[in-house]
Amino acid sequence: MKKRLVILGAGESGIGAALLGVKTGFDVFVSDKGEIKERFRKELEEAGIAFEQGKHSEELILNADEVVKSPGIPDNAHLIVKLKEKSIPVISEIEFAGRYATGKKICITGSNGKTTTTMLIHHILTNAGIDAEPAGNVGFGFARLVAEGREPEYWVLELSSFQLDGMFSFKADVAVILNITPDHLDRYGYQMQNYVDSKFRIVRNMKENDTFVYCDDDEIITAEIKKRNIKAQLIPFSLEHKVEQGAFLDNDKIVINYKNSSMSFFTHELSLDGRHNIYNSMAAGIVSQVLRIRKKIIRDSLANFKGVEHRLEKVAAVRGIKFINDSKATNVNSAWYALECMDSPVIWIAGGTDKGNDYSELEGIVREKVKVLICLGKDNSKLVNYFKGVVPEILETSSMKDAVRTAYRMGKKGDVVLLSPACASFDLFDNYEHRGRLFKEYVRRL
Repeated sequence: MKKRLVILGAGESGIGAALLGVKTGFDVFVSDKGEIKERFRKELEEAGIAFEQGKHSEELILNADEVVKSPGIPDNAHLIVKLKEKSIPVISEIEFAGRYATGKKICITGSNGKTTTTMLIHHILTNAGIDAEPAGNVGFGFARLVAEGREPEYWVLELSSFQLDGMFSFKADVAVILNITPDHLDRYGYQMQNYVDSKFRIVRNMKENDTFVYCDDDEIITAEIKKRNIKAQLIPFSLEHKVEQGAFLDNDKIVINYKNSSMSFFTHELSLDGRHNIYNSMAAGIVSQVLRIRKKIIRDSLANFKGVEHRLEKVAAVRGIKFINDSKATNVNSAWYALECMDSPVIWIAGGTDKGNDYSELEGIVREKVKVLICLGKDNSKLVNYFKGVVPEILETSSMKDAVRTAYRMGKKGDVVLLSPACASFDLFDNYEHRGRLFKEYVRRL
């Protein structure tokens, strides 16, 4: 008799898991509390997969042998608690797909920079002629690609804390933790250690011949490493001090040492601006050295990488005012990095769904760089109250059209309008991509 696999959530990851479940011989049922998008509904119908939408029917779910849960569903949701009480395994799509995926896995996590670093590593591998596939939080879902029969030499997987939470037997061959700063604390009982534990699941099951790349300037990461018995070889990167093995900054030169190989290049050669992108480039450079990619390919790739949509994306200059889309900045630390890159007076568009943000980290840089704060959200009170007296002028808006027009009206030649919300997007938008696309649309209309 076929084992019953229930998929909770019918987004990209859920549909991919359902298709893979059918391919690997499960009796699959998909349940989504909301409305399933038409294209996903069509895929389920064409594959003959049973599904429901607008509800979770417990009698059809609590008889599962295993459940694949959408990253958007919290572990303390009533249904998840019930499943665990019945000892029914609840896993992530990444865990499920990992069972059937061939090829080595390069896994990247961090509170910020993981998409850029994932795509940068993929860019280098592709330029080296290596068959590599980006997946996880970027591109197509991991399970979908496995179901379609993709067998690359390397998977380059961007992993969020929510995806890592549901991983148990999955193992990375190369793991990267870029940084850990407070984020999603509403999902972790407002306990930072719970979030840290989640991020460190990326090194779970790693062996002595695997590689763990990490930021040696991040005190949370370095403190956590001391508490854990990590078997993989540890390769750090730092802007603050030299390291024997790994990457460091020597004046304006990035040096990467790995085993008996050494390479270097200047920061001005990088295609991406900002201190945080030096970190991202160091991490990508180390991974490339571990894979023995030629140094010229690494250098050229770091110099010609085009960047990621919605991450410090230059949209246009209108009447001498530059507009930059950093919609992917969904937390305070990410917004700090964006502001740190700016060398002109900033009109800052921020706000959205607050995830337990502590704005004190931003106070100094906002005071130094921001001339106008435009709040964009259903409830802007926390932002307004915190930055009153820090920013010369604060304005409130409740639509992207209004925010862009207000920013344009307040700006003058030489200013930068920066959309870097420091918040999730779900109060007014479908997701950060939707928010970023609307920003670009209304800027172009100017």
